[in-house]
Amino acid sequence: MVQFIRIKKILFFCLVGLLSCLCIQAQNPKPFVIPELKEWKGKEGNFTPTGETRIVYSGTQLADVARQFAEDYETMFGKKLEVVEGKARKGDFSLVLKKDKKLGKEGYTIQIGEKVTLSAPEAIGVYWGTQTLLQISEQTENGALPQGKMTDWPDYGIRGFMIDCGRKFIPMDYLKDVTRILSYYKMNTLQVHLNDNGFKQFFDNDWDKTYAAFRLECETFPGLTARDGYYTKDEFRNFQKEAAGRFVEVIPEIDAPAHTLAFSHYKPEIGSKKYGMDHLDLGNPETYKFMDALFKEYLEGDDPVFYGPRVNIGTDEYSNKDKEVVEQFRAFTDHYIKYVESFGKQVCLWGALTHAKGDTPVKSENVIMNAWYNGYAQPKEMVEQGYKLISMPDGFLYIVPAAGYYYDYLNTKFLYESWTPAHVGKVVFDEQDPAILGGMFAVWNDHVGNGISVKDIHHRAFPAIQTLSAKMWDGVHVTLPFEEFERRRMLLSEAPGVNQLARWKGTPNSCILTKAEVKSGETMPYPEIGYNYTVEFDIEAVNEVPGTELFRSANAVFYLSDPVGGKLGFARDGYLNTFNFRFYPGEKAHVAIEGDHTSTTLKVNGKVVEKLETRTLYFNEGKAKRKYVPTLVFPLEKAGDFKSKITNLKVHNTIYK
Repeated sequence: MVQFIRIKKILFFCLVGLLSCLCIQAQNPKPFVIPELKEWKGKEGNFTPTGETRIVYSGTQLADVARQFAEDYETMFGKKLEVVEGKARKGDFSLVLKKDKKLGKEGYTIQIGEKVTLSAPEAIGVYWGTQTLLQISEQTENGALPQGKMTDWPDYGIRGFMIDCGRKFIPMDYLKDVTRILSYYKMNTLQVHLNDNGFKQFFDNDWDKTYAAFRLECETFPGLTARDGYYTKDEFRNFQKEAAGRFVEVIPEIDAPAHTLAFSHYKPEIGSKKYGMDHLDLGNPETYKFMDALFKEYLEGDDPVFYGPRVNIGTDEYSNKDKEVVEQFRAFTDHYIKYVESFGKQVCLWGALTHAKGDTPVKSENVIMNAWYNGYAQPKEMVEQGYKLISMPDGFLYIVPAAGYYYDYLNTKFLYESWTPAHVGKVVFDEQDPAILGGMFAVWNDHVGNGISVKDIHHRAFPAIQTLSAKMWDGVHVTLPFEEFERRRMLLSEAPGVNQLARWKGTPNSCILTKAEVKSGETMPYPEIGYNYTVEFDIEAVNEVPGTELFRSANAVFYLSDPVGGKLGFARDGYLNTFNFRFYPGEKAHVAIEGDHTSTTLKVNGKVVEKLETRTLYFNEGKAKRKYVPTLVFPLEKAGDFKSKITNLKVHNTIYK
């Protein structure tokens, strides 16, 4: 009898163990999102939205977040969810504000069961939670969400990207897309570098010929604004407001007293004859009058052009050849900290005060320093002086496309596995040290005229955004191996409604578009196709007039007869690239164009006619050189007004999502 009881107990515990194992196995694994979730407790089953699912919010503070969530959901999945204020029921998304000290300002909690309850202390946390829900939904059938509970919050408060719009004009449409992408990955800062200049060795060593640009409409100094691309004051103000609605802060930057050739082109007397015309003359009172008036135009009034709470005043890379100019530089820096603060803004600036060590005091209280190069601003020393830092070490986080120095593409594997904002170059702080506000990476367009397109910039920036999103939010807490992260990040959208990479669903080498004949003027279902691609077609050629287009998009044109030489070629971003080839009248041929991130190739009847590759250009009697990049994201949106017969169009996708 005793033995029988023992057997029953053994069987009972075995059964309990088996059931426990089955329950553990049935629990949903942690969903993949970028940045990675801090905490996840999985349950069994899924929540799948239906035609009756609503987005229900509690409190007017969440009305805009709920509306944006509904718009994004419809954009991504084609389902229009009703938005209502009130009490949620089974099958709804519920958005609520709820105090929780653990979550801080930006954290959130999501419980997924018979309904989805997203709660956070502030609206920004609720918004980040909606982006998490969208990311999970786009990876499943019918937008199904795994049941369980997630709790998430960032390690660092500033998570950003800086883009150089001074040396290369970046269209407003792209800036808007970037802020949408940043918000999808919970990056909350975009710094816009509004003025800069090229290097004079590429312009006959002549400052007057050297490219320089200031990108804002300016009424105080008519003619200062760049003629090859600029933002009106209204559109720049509205852009900042729109970004803030997505919880992305735009930090505008006017860089001075170096990088200021655009200002000395306009007003030569404020340029430095001693240190170079890309430096302001800090001993000339007219310099201060000019810069005061310039800042004032964008800072004054009830609805200033610089809308947000912060403004970057530059202050990097000025000469330190003698003590007098160092003291002048420090005085200039201190003046513009206080001047910009007088308009109610918090000042950001580039670290330079180790390079410009001197006696003149420079205000540090409530000032944020972009810590980019420790030789210019030693991080520990700057913290001791009272500055808060944004970690953006140039040796890790600077992209300079096709320059041959810094990075062409960031080393995302190293960053994912080894870097956090606590690592300011070789100086390492404790994780979440209050002196380190966060991190930022940068794209600098140093080499004016190098052929790089906005699409090329984005091809470099997007993987950096995804990777650094993970590291600036989660710090040391990422758990997936890099190879797995890299594979899975490629499956996510750039953002709702954004496809700057022009990736389309398919399989490697799949044909995403076929058309028996392309008629003049017709519209295609895809606006463009991104790297890597093949576009092929048959042609019965006629003698086309120069400027005849095969296809165009908002970003590029492909010519059957280019406007200059009547050859096959393409134009984008103000650059014209041509192949040394034109068709004979009446010629029949099969044409293929292949494009990747370094080259564009023309094949005719299966043979390579010409491969336009990244090449080196020499200047200043061979003493200076730079790359030129002839790439093309192929335009497809609208067929041109051609007379040739174009048949058997096929568009192949070789990188896909």
